[in-house]
Parts: sequence; C-alpha cells; structure tokens
Amino acid sequence: MAKTTKKETTADKKGTDKKSPEKNVARKKQYKVLFGFLLILFSIALLVSFVSFFIYGQEDQSAVSDLLDREDTVKNWLGKFGAYLADLFIYRGFGAASFVFVKLFFLSGAFLLLDLPLKKLKNTWFWDLFAIILLSITFGFFATTLPELGGTIGYEMNLFFQDYIGKTGTILVLIFGLLIYIIFKIKVSPDSIKSFFEKKKKDITEDFKSISTPNNSTDYNLEEFAVKEDEEEIEEPVLKTSQFEINKEALKPTIEKASEINLEPTIKETTSTPIASKELEIIESTSDDFVIEKATEEDIVEENLAAKLVADFGEFDPTLELSNYKFPTIDLLKEYKSVGITINQEELEENKNRIVETLKNYKIEIAQIKATVGPSVTLYEIVPEAGIRISKIKSLEDDIALSLSALGIRIIAPIPGKGTIGIEVPNKNPTMVPMRTVISASKFQEAEMELPIALGKTISNETFVVDLAKMPHLLMAGATGQGKSVGLNAVLTSLLYKKHPAEVKFVLVDPKKVELTLFNKIERHYLAKLPDTEDAIITDNNKVINTLNSLCVEMDNRYNLLKDAMVRNIKEYNEKFKSRKLNPENGHRFLPYIVLVVDEFADLIMTAGKEVETPIARLAQLARAIGIHLIIATQRPSVNVITGIIKANFPARIAFRVTSKIDSRTILDTQGADQLIGRGDLLYTNGNDLVRVQCAFVDTPEVERIVDYIGSQKAYASAYLLPEYIGEEGSSTSLEIDISERDTLFREAAEIIVTSQQGSASLLQRKLKLGYNRAGRLIDQLEAAGIVGPFEGSKARSVNITDLASLEQFLNNEQNNI
Repeated sequence: MAKTTKKETTADKKGTDKKSPEKNVARKKQYKVLFGFLLILFSIALLVSFVSFFIYGQEDQSAVSDLLDREDTVKNWLGKFGAYLADLFIYRGFGAASFVFVKLFFLSGAFLLLDLPLKKLKNTWFWDLFAIILLSITFGFFATTLPELGGTIGYEMNLFFQDYIGKTGTILVLIFGLLIYIIFKIKVSPDSIKSFFEKKKKDITEDFKSISTPNNSTDYNLEEFAVKEDEEEIEEPVLKTSQFEINKEALKPTIEKASEINLEPTIKETTSTPIASKELEIIESTSDDFVIEKATEEDIVEENLAAKLVADFGEFDPTLELSNYKFPTIDLLKEYKSVGITINQEELEENKNRIVETLKNYKIEIAQIKATVGPSVTLYEIVPEAGIRISKIKSLEDDIALSLSALGIRIIAPIPGKGTIGIEVPNKNPTMVPMRTVISASKFQEAEMELPIALGKTISNETFVVDLAKMPHLLMAGATGQGKSVGLNAVLTSLLYKKHPAEVKFVLVDPKKVELTLFNKIERHYLAKLPDTEDAIITDNNKVINTLNSLCVEMDNRYNLLKDAMVRNIKEYNEKFKSRKLNPENGHRFLPYIVLVVDEFADLIMTAGKEVETPIARLAQLARAIGIHLIIATQRPSVNVITGIIKANFPARIAFRVTSKIDSRTILDTQGADQLIGRGDLLYTNGNDLVRVQCAFVDTPEVERIVDYIGSQKAYASAYLLPEYIGEEGSSTSLEIDISERDTLFREAAEIIVTSQQGSASLLQRKLKLGYNRAGRLIDQLEAAGIVGPFEGSKARSVNITDLASLEQFLNNEQNNI
C-alpha cells in the first residue's frame, strides 16, 4: 500500500509538471485581460477628467498645486486625481489634442482584452501621436487667447517655430504636416479624388437612365406582396421603382407565376443579378441550359524578384571572397629627393633670344613669346606678327635646332586649341618623373575610370591619366632601350593600385622571358592562364597561339552571356549581375576585365605569323564590349609587324624614340617620334592630336615590393582559368577515346546537341550547368563517337545525327558492337 501510494504521488507530480506550461499560458492570458480592463477604465477616467476640466478647470487650478491638502476641494468629476490628470495632459501637455489619448488607451485595452496582436496598433499609435503634436501646435498658433486648447507644449513649440521661421514659416510647416497626414494616413491622392468624382458622375448617369426607361426595368420591389392561398382576390398592390407606381394589371403574369410555384409570403425576384465578387461565380437563370460564369482574376505580383533579393541580401559583391584584400600603399614606391622642376632662368633667356634671332634672320617678326617648363622639355609658344605664313616657320625646324645646339627640337604649328605656334626644346638637365608622384596625384586617385593608367607628366607638369577601357587597345613601339618595358611596368602598376583582383586579370606574354617574370608572385591574385599549365606568364610561342585562341573562345562565351542578358557591354552586364537580375544557375557570372600584355610582338610575328595575327585581329575588332583589352609592345615598328589590320584596330598608340621618320609614320601616321630625346620621352595619340609626355619611372625593386605585398595576402585557389582550347593537333588525338571512359553525362549531352543541332561547349555549359573544361571533354567524346564534326575555329561544330530516334539507334548499335 505504501509503495502504491508513493507511485501515485510520483505520477501526480509528473502530471502536474506536464500541465504547468498550460497554466503559465493561462496565467499570462489572465494578466493581459486584467491589464486590458485597466487600460479601458483608465481611458474612461481620462475622458471624464478632460471633459470636466473644460467646465471647472479654472476653479480647480489652485488645488492642483497641492494634492495632499485635504481641505482643498475640487469640482472635477474624478476628484483631485482627475484634476491632476487633466492638468498634466491638457494644461501642461498637448491641450485639447489630448483627447486622442483616450482613443489610444481604449484601443490598446480592447486589443489586450480580445487577445489581438498589438503589432497592428503600431501604425495607429504613430499617426495619432503625429496628429496630437500637429493639433497642439495648430491650436497654440490660432487660439492664443485660450491656452487650454494648445497646452503648454503647443504654446512653447509655436513660439519656438515663430522665433526661427516666423509666422508665415510656421503656417507653412503646419500645412506640410497636414499634407503628410492626409497623403500617408488618410491616403488621399489626386488620383483617388479624380476617381471619386468619376464614380459619382457614373452613379448619377445610371440613376438618370433608370428613371427615363421604366418599361424596360425588371428589378421590381415585391416586398409588399402577400400571396394567400385562401383568398380568391389579391389586393391591388403598389410596386415601387425608383420614381414610378405600377398597377395590378401590369403585374398579373408575375403574380400568377408566383402563385403557381407556392412562394413564401414575402417574395424578392430579380431577373438580372449583378456579379460583385472577384472570385469564380456560377449563376443559373430560369432556364436550366443557360449558365453565367465569371473567371477569377489573376494575382498580380507587385514586387520585383530582383529588387526583393537586393533588399534582403544587398547587391552582389564580387570582392567578397577577398574582402580583406588591401591595396598596395604609396610608401612601397621609392621617394626621390631631387624631384621637382628646377627653372634655369639663364637657360630660358638664352633659348628665347636664339629663337627670336633665328626667326629674325628669315624676316619673321614675333609679337609675343611665352615659355612653359616641363620635366624634360620646355615649350616656347610664339605669336608671329600678322602676315607671317605658318609653313615658313615650320620649315625652319632644322635651323632652330642648329642655333640652339639641341637634339629633339619639335615645332607644333599651330598648337591645337590655341592661336600660337609651339617650339619644344629639351632641357639641358631633364628631371625624372617618379611613379610615386603620379600615383599619389589626386588626378589619378580620384579618377572615375574603369581601367585608369597614369602614364607620366605632360609639358605643363600635369599628371597624364588615360582610361584603357576607352582606348580600347594600346600599341606601344620604340627603339631598344627607349623606355617600353618601363612603360609597361607603369601601366601594370597603375592598374594594381586601382583595381581589386576580382575586377581585372592579366594575360602576360613575355617572349624575352625576363621582363615580366616579377609578376609571377601575384599569379593567384591577378593573372589568368590556360588550364593544366604551370606558369601563368607565357614565354613559349606555341602556348601564345593557344592562349590567344582561348581568349577568342572566352570572347565568344562572353558575347553569348551578354546576348542572354540583353545588354550591350560588360559594364551594363556586371551592373545587372550585381543587382541580382541574372541567375548564376543559367551560367551567368561576374566578368572581370582581361588585359592581354605582349612585351615583344615582333618576335611572335616572326615565329608564328598569321597564327598570331588572326586571333589578335579578332580580339582587337570585337573584344572591346566584353572587357578584353590588348597592350602590344614592339621595338621593330615596321609594316610587316604593325600591319594595316593591327593599326586599324589600335587607335591609341604610344611612340617612344625611334631612329627614322618612316618608323614614326608607321606608329603614329606622322613624324615626331624621331625627334624625341629618349629615356621615357613619348608621344601619345588616340586618333586625335599628339601629346608629349615624360613617362613615369618605376624601377625593378619597386615592382618587387608591390608584388611581394600583394602576394603575401590571401589569394584565390588558383589563377583565373581561361577556356580550354584544343587545336588541330589536339583534335586528332581526341578521337582515340575509350567508350568505357566516357563521361556519365555523355548520353544527355548527345541528346542536347542533336535536339539543338548545334555542337558547342558553351551550349552544354548552359544546359547542363557545367564548367567549360568538362563541357569541352564532352565535345571531344562526341566527336570521337562521330556525333559531331571536327573543330572549325569559332564556328559551332556540325552535328552528324538529325534526330533523337537516329541517336538512340546509333548508341544501341554501338553497345552491340562492344
């Protein structure tokens, strides 16, 4: 017995424990109900105290200051407590607008009492408090003789506004607040007002029509009819339409029909029923074979999916994987002490006198002369007297050079945009332009360009910054040792200082094998290469051909992505991808810029010829829109290296010093490069006028420090992989593929190829959501099986099987042969 009792006691405790959560919920509900009642009673108390305040408020004013004195009496209907509440809310608070608090407390109590979610009251509390403040200030402005209407808060806020913006400004603020309340709370807009009046006009028109055509109306009011079985006669009824009375004779057929079907004593009959609901309704008329049906309206999605994704997750950030990447700092570049232009007054005066004297010898008078000192060249601008022919001055170029005993005299006649003639004279002590000065210049740091390049400084000592994306390709040429390699380093350094690794990739081709090897350390940050290759920097000419053709494949793939995204260039595509309007599952991805740098183009032409020139020409013609840009440098600017096809697609050109006018014309289509002084002195053109620039100098140790700084940081798993390219040699070996080693998606890929009748790896990429390497292997296996034809350059392969039935038979025969 004792044991049984103990077990029962334990069981009772367990049962009690299981019910305890339910009791807690019930207790919380009780508290909510109690608090709800309390708020409702408090709102009633506020209403009573507020109303009595406007009756006895002035008489109770003295008693409010001392509530503890029991001898003082008040007339407020809620006693001293009511007088205090009214004084607090109305006199010292918001005035008559405090009545809105009654509504708020009552609604809050009702929501707690009915167990409704209080979240629904947030909007009501916000707009009611807004109305309280607005009404209080309004009453304080207009009812200055009755302070009870505006309260102390309304009065003081009104004075505050008037002190700073005056009465007119206060009225404007009040009107603006009223407009906010009407538009956002009451939701009154010009469109709603217009629709309201249109609706009223429509109702009036319909009433008029019903009045003017009584004989056609079938909606009679039959409520006054009482059909009785025992009565032989029916009292003469009166039917009420909108304006008319109709006698019994007009309604005999209707009454007889009602008697035949034994309707209830009260009858309502309408032959036309309006359909007000938006849902599907079926209405049966008097005849069984006639059905009226109204289909449901389709749901409307007001929120754009891409906008919702951006709102939830923000825009796509391509730099997220390397979010902690730090750009190289300025102090990695060497700071030279003797930097800055030193003006030699004696040299300037001497050169000026010699120029004037030489021109006078040929009877050319000068009205004005001005000198602009640059890092390595001084520009003398002269204004000749009226009647002097410019061609006459231009022909004296060699004579002026002889008189000045200087190399590299260049005459600009006239200077574009100015009414002067320019004579460029090299300085006896040229000043070097360090890379640090151009990188730290505000013109470069604040440049809003896609691919900014700081080349150096002009004659006027301004930092010269250009956008590679706008060029869109750059041709550099010059004699050996005149600054091409330093210029390439300046270009690459500029992009490293400005662009994140996710935004730009370099394809570096270095036939000399020593110029660009420093950049190997940033392979997994900035470089791009072919799959299954060890070195990202290409030094073998055979690999150059595959790389260039791979870039052509990448170009075609990117154009397919742009076509699917319905955009015209890489900038629009990336903006659309960042806005999450393109689905990565459909093959879309963020596209970085790709910059191809070839250090010695002449060597490639000598060894590979057309195999190199053809893909270069294709890329130069088409690759601008999809973000592939070319920088080609050569020390032999002859016509068999820089051909017409190359020049036509490279409008931006940089010419360092060359040895002959012919080479200058080959590069720039004009002379001038043969008159440069070397050591970084260059001429830049982008299809317009020539600009003389002193190229910025960046030394090898500086480049090493920059790449070491970048290479020491977290990088991607590998370099950016270009699409795999299989040339003619690769296609012959790919035919020897064992059937047992086929990809698991071989059959599915074959069905896709046969269905679309287009044999391309990019198609398999999109349809099967594969990487390009696996899609390329599938194409090789399909070619080995004889389903698709051989490689035909940039064209899609031919498909040898016409339909799926033939494919099925082909595969079955293949299995049987095994």
